[in-house]
Amino acid sequence: MTARHWPALPSSEWADTLEALHLWTQVIGKVRMVRSPWLNHSWSVTLAVSPRGLRTGLVPFDDAGFELELDLLDSRLLLTTSRGDRRDTELTTRTVADFHADVLAMLGDVGMPVEIHPVPNEIADAVPFTDDHVRRPYDPQQAQALWGALLRAEHVMQRFRAGFRGKASPVHFFWGSFDLAVTRFSGRLAPPHGGGVPNFPDDVAREAYSHEVTSVGFWPGTRSSPEPIFYAYAYPTPPEFSSAKVQPEAAFWLEDLGEFALPYAAIASAPDPDALVLAFFESTHAAAADLADWDRTALECGAPHGPDWWRRRPHEQPGDHEVGGGAPDDVSAER
Repeated sequence: MTARHWPALPSSEWADTLEALHLWTQVIGKVRMVRSPWLNHSWSVTLAVSPRGLRTGLVPFDDAGFELELDLLDSRLLLTTSRGDRRDTELTTRTVADFHADVLAMLGDVGMPVEIHPVPNEIADAVPFTDDHVRRPYDPQQAQALWGALLRAEHVMQRFRAGFRGKASPVHFFWGSFDLAVTRFSGRLAPPHGGGVPNFPDDVAREAYSHEVTSVGFWPGTRSSPEPIFYAYAYPTPPEFSSAKVQPEAAFWLEDLGEFALPYAAIASAPDPDALVLAFFESTHAAAADLADWDRTALECGAPHGPDWWRRRPHEQPGDHEVGGGAPDDVSAER
């Protein structure tokens, strides 16, 4: 893998900015949720890392559609529609109530009115958006550092996902738990989830964990737990998973959460951070899958297939038919 620079994260300073972003992502995520067909395991409600921040992707509305994007480079919330409309509002120190009102007003202004449930999810003692009149400090440079870490984590997670031919989630950002994640499935049903997550319906939790999984991700931390980490867990947790040997050496087991963790600080300044994060993802998945007796031969992509298959396969020389050129063996014709 090509070594990439990972940004330093101001984990002791950025709690205010993270909290503002968390609530802003909840507002735009709920907009996507109420307008999109439900997709298993809550996949229809997530956000995606973009070249400029975080976005909803295309949200359907009648015969048209729109997208909301937190542009963290220019500090704007952008609304664009398939009808050619464009609206924006500033990302700055402000109240959540004002942000919520601006989002709904912009959608109404372009003829795509949306109503959302105003209570944040997965936050204990949550204040409704409409009643949250506290001015929340926001630092654009801190937000850009988060986006830089998400972008690099996305690169590694995409590669990790490409090593699995079974059912796997997209790499996506959950605005409730405020983390970037990707999940692999064994294909077997799981015991009903116990629920109990603050402001998160138990039936949604049971649907999310209806099948046996391993999941990995990146979480930037909170005010009370400020250390950003990569994490890895399995549901249900296999016996002896907590004592499994995983990589790299800096990884450790978090008993209270029932998952492995790898501190962001342990990889950010390493010569090849991508390789360390990928080793963490692969070793934790392998440990859980082996302990739970997954059919890894059927589910995983071994050489020559997998992430590098397309680049390493024999390619035609210049002048020959290439993919997209309309040849009979064109990949597009095989779909």
